[in-house]
Amino acid sequence: MENIYLGRQPILGRYGNLYAYEVLYSEHQNAQSYAQNDFRSAMVISTILNKVGTNDMLGQRRAFVKIGEKFLLNDIVFTIPNQFFIFSLLEDVPMSERVVERVQQLRAKGFILALDEIVLDENTMEKYKNVWNELSYVKVNMHAPFITNHETKEIIEQIKAKKIAVVGTKIEDETKHELARSLGCELFQGYFFAKPKIFESKQYDPAQANILRLYSLIIENTNIDEIAAEFEKNHAITLQLLRYINSGFFSFQKKISSIHHVLVLMGRTPLSQWLLFMIYAKAVAKGSEISPLVLMVENRTELMRLILKKLKPSVTAEMLSQAYFVGVLSLLDTIFGRELEDILQELQVDDIVKNALLYEKGLLGEIYALVKDIEHFHTDKVALFEKKYNLHEATFHDLMLESMKRVTLFEDAMKI
Repeated sequence: MENIYLGRQPILGRYGNLYAYEVLYSEHQNAQSYAQNDFRSAMVISTILNKVGTNDMLGQRRAFVKIGEKFLLNDIVFTIPNQFFIFSLLEDVPMSERVVERVQQLRAKGFILALDEIVLDENTMEKYKNVWNELSYVKVNMHAPFITNHETKEIIEQIKAKKIAVVGTKIEDETKHELARSLGCELFQGYFFAKPKIFESKQYDPAQANILRLYSLIIENTNIDEIAAEFEKNHAITLQLLRYINSGFFSFQKKISSIHHVLVLMGRTPLSQWLLFMIYAKAVAKGSEISPLVLMVENRTELMRLILKKLKPSVTAEMLSQAYFVGVLSLLDTIFGRELEDILQELQVDDIVKNALLYEKGLLGEIYALVKDIEHFHTDKVALFEKKYNLHEATFHDLMLESMKRVTLFEDAMKI
């Protein structure tokens, strides 16, 4: 049996909103490319539709899925619901008469089509001359050699003039993000938004300071009456908490209407963890949008706990709490623009969590490193981890899907 992994990578809009996903698929031990085995596209789509569910995997967004010539020309393509996916044609798909006709048929039936990481030159513009009107997106690799050519920006403008959105891919840091923006890209794929910009003596803004004050009161075992009184001074945070606690993310039998009730039923540790999440939300909120950074943190916390439970079925509640804190603290340097070590010192984080975050030491540190490998879809490292701990092949396939489901549920709960 081969190791099978299904993942997704965020695609962001110009203002940092989560626009869509790219669905990633890998069969470890199988080195074939999409071109050599493009019926894996059918397997990806079937898994999403029949096993995972589109809502759990995608929420209300579409997913880019790579497809090759064989899949494109197979009539099975017409049986796929057109509202969930964007078919991204691989570069080696020839623009034969049959292919052009099929592209036109799909577009007429409401399917959305893209070109996957094409070369930007005049030969490419000529190659796709018969299908430009059928396309909605073109993906461009920001690491490709042609990116530095002087005509690249001009060709992107020609593509945009055809009412086609250009997606910059493989964007790993702010430098590549700025390059993509300068070239005219409107959408951006990658985890560049999680890279911290470190500033000297950056101060917390008032909203962040209020949340940190509440966090400190809770972890210092302050009297519940004092905590409730502090919440009452922060109406927006209190309303957000009550909405969150009454959402489908929890399964309390009775609705909750007071902070005292929250503290009793929810407990100090989960409440303090939620407050740290709110630091992310307040720092990066854009209207009613949930930031990709918030969802990335939630994904990390879910994976940390799921993996720990898989390795240690009898794990203690204390260690699960530590695993959660590793995930939720891991991106605070991005929010505050300060060194993570300094932030952890101020928050009085224990050594197990600190060593995991700063040095990837201990079991939690090892899991944290694995979570980052999962984010970047380094499936070879995931397979090595499975082998080291004698786990069944593709153990993490199910864990990754479960985490995606929880993140989607969390996003729904956080919406205002």
